[in-house]
This record gives sequence, C-alpha cells and structure tokens, in this order.
Amino acid sequence: MDVYEELVRLRTLGQKCALATIVEVRGSIPSYESAKMLIREDGSIAGTVGGGCVEAEVWNAAREVIETEKPKRLNFNLGQDAAYDNGLICGGQLEVFVEPVLPVPHAFIFGAGHISKGLSKVATLAGFATVVVDNRESFANSERFPEAAAIHAAEYEEVFPRLPINETSYLIIVTRGHRDDMRVLKLAVGTPARYIAMIGSKRKVLNVVRELEKEGIPRAVLERVHAPMGLDIGAISPEEIAISVAAEMIAVRRNAGSNWRALSLSVFADERSVPAK
Repeated sequence: MDVYEELVRLRTLGQKCALATIVEVRGSIPSYESAKMLIREDGSIAGTVGGGCVEAEVWNAAREVIETEKPKRLNFNLGQDAAYDNGLICGGQLEVFVEPVLPVPHAFIFGAGHISKGLSKVATLAGFATVVVDNRESFANSERFPEAAAIHAAEYEEVFPRLPINETSYLIIVTRGHRDDMRVLKLAVGTPARYIAMIGSKRKVLNVVRELEKEGIPRAVLERVHAPMGLDIGAISPEEIAISVAAEMIAVRRNAGSNWRALSLSVFADERSVPAK
C-alpha cells in the first residue's frame, strides 16, 4: 500500500493519522533514511521504519501524537545489547520524526445572515472548509458565499443527516431566530463535533438550554456548547463577531490552553443571575 495514497484517503474521509519518517541515520540500521510508516487512529499501520523495538516505540509515540496533535522526535541507539535482544544486528543510530496529519476541518455554518457571510470568509482564510446551510434560497447561494465549499438551501432537519460531521467538525449556529437556533442545536449536540457554538445573549442561551432540558437533553451534553460564541474581544459589528468566532475556532483547533473552554461554561456559572422567562 502506498503511504501517500493512504494519507490522502484518510484526510478525505476526515480521519486523523500520524506519519513517522526516519530523518537521520548514523551507521547501519535495518531500514533507510526517509523510510515512512503511517499510523491510523485505530492503530493499524501502513509502511515500515524497520520493525522490532524501534517500530513498537514509534507506534506508541504515534498514538500520543494523534491524541495531542503535536509532533515528536525520537532517537534510537541500536547498540550491541539492544541489537542482540531484538535481532537487529546493526549498531547504528537513527532519528524518527512523528507528525500529526489532520484532515481539513469543516465549518458548518447554520444560517446565512450577515455574521455568517463574514465568518465564511474569515474561516476560509484560516484554513477551514465552510459549508453554509439555510432554509432561504435567497440567502444560501453562491453569490453571497463564493468561497464556501458547499451550500445547502433547505430545511435544517432535511440537510443535517446528510452532512459529514465528525470529530474534526465545527458547527456554528447563527440562524435568523431563537426557534431555528434551538432546532439546530438539538441536532448538533448529538454529534461528535469538536466545536459547537451558538449566537445569543446569556439570557437567550439559558432559555434555549432550559427548553432542551425539558425535552430530555442532559445539561452535561449542553455544557460543551460555546455560547455566547466567540472570544471576548468586545466585538459589536457582524464582521467583528465573525472574527471573534473564527479566533475561538482556531484556539480549539490548536488546543490553545484552557481559556477558550472556560468561556463555553461561563454562562452556566452565571445562571442564577439570569431569571427564567
């Protein structure tokens, strides 16, 4: 199996993997410089970096790299003792670079209003493939969203089951009204999406949460929603809000500490100060 073809296939499917490459060799080793091994999320492999203890340690490191999405460098000294124990009678040294290979993240934007128009542009510039969904054909069209990878003009419940949402997906709910937001959020929280965000004030967010709890959706499921959405940069205009949301998406994508996650939970911490309607 060709490692490069498999890498492209996995990225197309939206799956993460890790690529291990021998980047430096000194002396004799049971492989060669530039040899590659691809490790999939399920632990299966394609290619090889020489077998034995080296390959086992690379496999373990690759699992960590897939989880953390951060690369690692590994150094091996195939001295006489290690070589004898593992059948690698070589005695050389090698360095292996293990890097995460991530699929292009898709940003599914529900609602095609002013904020969505700016967000689709900014998110595309930031490396996200945007998909716009709205039940109004006059809003969900290529004239308004020329950069979008896909546009769907239909009811949310009709489109949602057809969307390829997985652990690398970003869902942003910015529909034209409270009821539509709740319709989409009810569908979104049942997905494994990496990021789910909804526009609205703390009062609106809590009202939506209370309504969904009445329908049997647990609070723990709803607490992973980023709402109010976006980093707190004092954004006011639709364009500024779009930038704040894109910034939060990037923070989630790059695992930039815990500050962004605390924002998604802050509205629940303040619940007592917001009366129910």
